[in-house]
Amino acid sequence: MPTDTSDLWLRPAEPGDAAALAAVHVAARRAAPMPAPVHGEADVARWLAARVETDEVWVADLADHGVVGYARLTPGWLDDLYVAPVAARRGVGGALLDLVKAREPDGFCLWVFASNAPARAFYAGHGLVELESTDGSANEEGAPDVRLAWPGAEPLRFLRGLVDDVDAQLGDLLARRAALTRAIQPFKDTTRRDPGRERAVAESLATRAPELGVERLERIAHAIITESLDAAAERT
Repeated sequence: MPTDTSDLWLRPAEPGDAAALAAVHVAARRAAPMPAPVHGEADVARWLAARVETDEVWVADLADHGVVGYARLTPGWLDDLYVAPVAARRGVGGALLDLVKAREPDGFCLWVFASNAPARAFYAGHGLVELESTDGSANEEGAPDVRLAWPGAEPLRFLRGLVDDVDAQLGDLLARRAALTRAIQPFKDTTRRDPGRERAVAESLATRAPELGVERLERIAHAIITESLDAAAERT
């Protein structure tokens, strides 16, 4: 697939590209304000060889440098987008991102390390929005990261779809919370509430949802605990 840059070509990856893609991956990470890679280049090459077989991977070739970038997609996600430092500011990243948008017209999400300010600025400049931040406990590097999204041709529909996904997870968690509340009741020696524990719950939640803050989360926790206790009482 040619782009408007005459010496740049985007094509589907082939199994033999794994070593070149790994070299781009490692070089791009080393040049960016990101945590140090957990895996060496040989491990990355083996991993990418497997991903080329299962995921949608596109390669960026420059006439004067060969493979200089790649993008890896899974449904609804941009999992990787890396450009070698030698090809910086030559439109490679933008061309790959435009291709991803064409391949995922209904929208997609991706994760970026919070420290990677250039990448965050790049994505913001191409219409992506930041959705949430984490403390990094779920990634290998243990570094804070940010979830971004390109909301596609129908942003409201896409974002509401993400809300629906969260609501489904929230429903499962509330069911578990109510069940645990019911299970605890026979072992308690009092029916009185513990405001100190409820405040501690809110403070713990605030570390995961700082945008809501302790006071809002304390009110939310109070309502959840109240309704869970009422539901438990109805079952006895």
